[in-house]
Amino acid sequence: MLNNLKPQAPDKILALMGEFRADPRENKVDLGVGVYKDAEGKTPIMRAIHTAEQQMCDTEVTKTYAGLAGQPEFHAAMAEMVLGKGYPADRLSCLSTVGGTGACRMGFELARMANPDTTVWVSDPTWPNHLSILNFMGQGYKLYHYFDNATRSVDFDAMMGDLQGVKSGDIVLLHGCCHNPTGANLTLDQWGAVADLIEAKGAIPMIDLAYQGFGDGLEEDAAGTRLIASRLPEVLIAASCSKNFGIYRERTGCLMVLGDAATQPVTQGTLAFLNRQSYSFPPFHGQQLVTKVLTDPTLRAEWEAELEAVRGGMLDLRQQLSDELRKLSNSDRFDFVAEHRGMFSRIGATPEQVATMREKDAIYMVGDSRMNIAGLNEQTVPLLAKAIIDAGV
Repeated sequence: MLNNLKPQAPDKILALMGEFRADPRENKVDLGVGVYKDAEGKTPIMRAIHTAEQQMCDTEVTKTYAGLAGQPEFHAAMAEMVLGKGYPADRLSCLSTVGGTGACRMGFELARMANPDTTVWVSDPTWPNHLSILNFMGQGYKLYHYFDNATRSVDFDAMMGDLQGVKSGDIVLLHGCCHNPTGANLTLDQWGAVADLIEAKGAIPMIDLAYQGFGDGLEEDAAGTRLIASRLPEVLIAASCSKNFGIYRERTGCLMVLGDAATQPVTQGTLAFLNRQSYSFPPFHGQQLVTKVLTDPTLRAEWEAELEAVRGGMLDLRQQLSDELRKLSNSDRFDFVAEHRGMFSRIGATPEQVATMREKDAIYMVGDSRMNIAGLNEQTVPLLAKAIIDAGV
């Protein structure tokens, strides 16, 4: 049996991490892996999470199984954070998942169960794992234009032109904020135009919300998602807790499904069924940590302050890099770096230029020139700026 297995293509980002670790140069800079890092290059445990974990250890009395679909308290706290107070609970079904990746996978599975003929429309470019999952599932998909490589901004006209091909029952996958890998986001007016198109076509939006709080703010980053949720009769939302709560290894995510109140019981039962077929009960620890932080006023205030500091730090790094590149290039062609949001920007370097920066300057980024802004600090920003200019970007 095992002789029939074929080697799988290695994950490019994981392979890049291995190359970085093997590089003996002391001045090496890791801009590849999508994990937040502080100025010392560490991914710290948030103070509110640390306190919640201590409380949990002191009061927990059992490790028995919890709910098959997850904990209702976690679902309610996440729904309020994403959809706002007064969200339509009677229309909402929720599933606790193994990270945001699990929420995406379960969302695709639910869509396929409901409509085996559905096509998933995916932005070009997108997070590579979206396409990897869809290919593994054998799920049909189409790409729509999203990013203008010349202006480093959203090519909205081309995007809307491509989405004219959407059919009734198709899934349109959207990034809720902090687009990965480009950092270029839709404006709220553009979100409204997308909602109009999806509604007219009879399609269903699915929003991957992996970075709420990393862009323009906790409330601001949910604005597009909330607009879609208020306008469309059916919406899928895959939310991750990895970044904004810093609990990457706890693998905590939530799939939210908005539909008609009459279909909610069947939808909720189907979500629980999907967990049962995949891994039975979802991880509990991360759910409980997030619930404690979001429902305790003191912990929530501390978490929001720390999240805002993280966001502000990334914006400062963006501005510093943009200013440094403007000075070295004597042009404004890199101003987009300060305009993008979240951890990532795609700077427009060719694979050859990316390789040159890696070989000459020990700067590691993904081959499509996606860089993780959070991998920088005040000392490494000038090094990166010089490397970008020297490489001819």
